[in-house]
Amino acid sequence: MKHVMEALRKREAQEKLPVIRMEIDYELVTLHDAMVAGDEEQIMRAKRKLSALRKQLIEWSL
Repeated sequence: MKHVMEALRKREAQEKLPVIRMEIDYELVTLHDAMVAGDEEQIMRAKRKLSALRKQLIEWSL
């Protein structure tokens, strides 16, 4: 049973990691645009989202 659960987790990680990476790329573009525009509120939102995505990426990479 343990091997089945490990296999399922690996498969789920293989599906989730590319999605998380795309979300990170999108948020980096959002952060860049906010920095260029000088929008401090949007900068903080993008940084918070990037921090959460980073945690997800680390969690699913393990």
